This record gives sequence, structure tokens and C-alpha cells, in this order.
Amino acid sequence: MLDTISRFLSIQLLTVGERSVAVGQVLFVPTVLVGGYLLARWIERIIVRRLTANEVSPDLIHLVRRVYLIIILAVLLVTLLELLDVPLTAFAFVSGAVAIGVGFGAQNIINNFISGWILMWERPIRIGDFLEIGETRGTVESINTRSTRIRRVDGVHLLIPNSQLLENMVVNWTLIDRLARTVVRVGVAYGSPVARVAELINQAASEHQSVLADPKPLVLFEDFGDSALIFDVSFWVLADGEKDLRVIRSDIRFRIDALFAENGITIAFPQRDVHLDTAAAIKVRVVADSENGDD
Repeated sequence: MLDTISRFLSIQLLTVGERSVAVGQVLFVPTVLVGGYLLARWIERIIVRRLTANEVSPDLIHLVRRVYLIIILAVLLVTLLELLDVPLTAFAFVSGAVAIGVGFGAQNIINNFISGWILMWERPIRIGDFLEIGETRGTVESINTRSTRIRRVDGVHLLIPNSQLLENMVVNWTLIDRLARTVVRVGVAYGSPVARVAELINQAASEHQSVLADPKPLVLFEDFGDSALIFDVSFWVLADGEKDLRVIRSDIRFRIDALFAENGITIAFPQRDVHLDTAAAIKVRVVADSENGDD
């Protein structure tokens, strides 16, 4: 049985120059590739579990995985060539030609590839960060070698080339911390007790569990509007993105409305006073009737 298998693996399939390729060599290549790949992924899962258990940031884990896989693939390729007794110099001409072709025909791909590695090493943008790019706002889900995947606030996924993130202005809401300042504006009717209004607005903001006590909320009597006295309350919160800020502002508006209702304070709405000059209206009617010949 073993002799039969040995003879089968020794069958010469083709000859390239002075070298001959046997069945065993042909089967050896995919076996090494598949076995090496499975072993590499098993080790990768162990590394990721260890890093996750040590509470390493997701973007750093992502970077480690990328570097590890590239190193493993390079080692696997070199090992395979050595086992097949193929000198690396045999690929010198081919690699040079490929490099020239790639340089001219894939500039954008190379640009995005290098930009992706810069993003992963320099880490100006990390997984989980909330970004504002032009009119787009969303959370970073993954940073790949060519593009970065962002989940927009409406749930739509965007793939943005890495070079655009380096070449254009990007607002990172969570680069240093999750602190964000936001404002809620409300208008009350003229004649309202402004001091009491300011106290109630400050109470509504201070009571919310997400509003920071230091720096404390600041209530400003902003302006005398056309139909209302305008008040602004600014406060700091810990938020992961625009959605959190909208929810917090909504909660505070609900609380302000309830406090105003309890204290008899009216939230203003646009009003217009219309004055009719009755004497002028009667004069116009008399002139019209006389022109028509009415008695």
C-alpha cells in the first residue's frame, strides 16, 4: 500500500527546464497552504481572546490582527518556496514588472492602502469613533487596508476610501474623550417671570442623569424675540454620538414643558396682532357705492 502511494506521488507530471514536477509536489502546495492558514487562524483567535480579556482597545486589536496575518502569509510563502527548492531570485524580474505595472495602473489603490496603514498606526481615527465628514455623520465600524466602513446615523453603511480621511477635514467627536457640549433653546411668553424661568430651566437640565455637574449647566437670557423671550441652556454630557445628544435634549425638553406647566409659565408661539381702521373701511364702502350709483 505504501509502495503504491509512493509510486503515485513520484509520477512526473511535467518538466520545466531541468526541473521536473511530480504529483507529490503538486499536492504538497495546497496541503501546506491550507494547513498553514488554519493554524494561523487558530493562533489568531487565541491572540484576540487574550487581548480582549486584557481590555485592549478594538482598534489596536484590529491592527495586531492585520500585522499578524501579513507576517504569517509572508512566512508561509517563503517557507513553501524553500520546501519546493525554488530560489527567490526567480521572481526578481516578475516582481519588478509587477511593481512597475502597479505603480502606473493602481495609484489610487496604493494611496488608499498606505493611508489605511497610516490610520491604523497613527490612530487619528479608531473603531467606535463618531465622525463628521461633510454632511455625513456616523460611527466607525472597521478600518481596512483600502477603505473604512462607517455606519451612518440612519443605519446606512458607507465605505470611504482611506485617502479621503487623511486628505480632507474630518471632525472626530470622540478622539480624546466622549465629552460634548450641547444647547437647548426655549421661548416663553412676554410677561413671564424671567428669574423663575431661568431657575426651572436650570432644574430641568441639572436633574438629568447624563448632564455633568462640573462644568454645571449655564442658563442664558439670549434675546427679546418677536413673539417670545428666548432662553438658552448649555450643558456638558458624555455622549457617543449625535443620537445620544438628541435623546438627552429631548428628555430635557419634556422636563422643561412639565415644569412650566406646573408653574403656570406659557411656552410662546408666533402671534400677530391685526388692527382694522373701521372709519377708513366705511369711507371706502361709501365711495364704492356712490360710483356704482347706489342710493
